[in-house]
Amino acid sequence: MQLPTQISARLAALGVSLADVEERFIRGSGPGGQKINKTSSTVCLRHRPTGLEVRCQRERSQSANRELAWTELCVKLEERFRSTLAAKVEARETERRRTRQKSRGQKVRMIVAKKHRAKHKANRGRVGGDSW
Repeated sequence: MQLPTQISARLAALGVSLADVEERFIRGSGPGGQKINKTSSTVCLRHRPTGLEVRCQRERSQSANRELAWTELCVKLEERFRSTLAAKVEARETERRRTRQKSRGQKVRMIVAKKHRAKHKANRGRVGGDSW
């Protein structure tokens, strides 16, 4: 069976090969009686490199379930791609913030805070006198 061009285009944009996806047709489960027990209308797709698995049994026809499953797989792969991209951007931004130079105002505030702590520490002394 041929995939719709829209789904093929989405997979190509993600860099997913059709050979990486395992497609199985299995019997459904749940309510539905004799019809669901006799026909293999449930579609199960598994993307081997990522381990993502999609199972669709919404419709009675296998072809409708197949299209829905491929669409759902595209959505999950796109979401995964977006999240990894966002994580990379966030890591780069965190590293940039961590390594940038401090502003003049920050340096002044830092020195004032150090002097303040030093005054507190200077007031500390031994407890109990010189009994040692």
